[in-house]
Amino acid sequence: MPASPVLVKTVPEEIGVFDSIIDPTLGPASDTERGPTALADRPESLAGLRLGLLANTKRNAEQFLREVGELLAEQHGVKAVLATKKMDITDTAPRQILDDLRAGCDVVVVGVGDCGSCSASAVADGIILEQSGIPAVVVCTDAFTASADAMAGLRGAPGYRYLTVAHPMANLTPDGVREKAAAAIPGIVGLLTQRASLVSS
Repeated sequence: MPASPVLVKTVPEEIGVFDSIIDPTLGPASDTERGPTALADRPESLAGLRLGLLANTKRNAEQFLREVGELLAEQHGVKAVLATKKMDITDTAPRQILDDLRAGCDVVVVGVGDCGSCSASAVADGIILEQSGIPAVVVCTDAFTASADAMAGLRGAPGYRYLTVAHPMANLTPDGVREKAAAAIPGIVGLLTQRASLVSS
């Protein structure tokens, strides 16, 4: 059985080291310079909502999110799934993909952050969607929380919560991917609904 996923709170103190590495065009980031990021309001449940899945090109990312989508439909009543994929793991999703998700989805699952740069960009995608009023949950493996935390700070959301699953994702068999997706469902549902606080206090 895979290790149980855990909800992670980002650590603002870890941000500064990664600023120039992840996005040097932003310059030094602080809460006062960028201002806090407004996160989307949460629904009470997922029943009847349109689900978006934003995958990257890391091995097993699409398969993991596909399993998540099927489980959320079966167990929590999402009524439609829009699956999309970005081809650059180091950058945020292209504008057209983000526009499609905004127009066609009520909630989005983003993943999988299974390296330093793709974890950072996955968190950035999640925060961009949140700023658009779309609740999003980002899934990263637990080896790359420092990069994910750093990007949250750069995007004005220190303390942004995302879901971690055990590293690695890439070497899993189809059955292993399915098991990991099933174990992640409670955390995903919690972060997409009002059952969880999205930012550390």
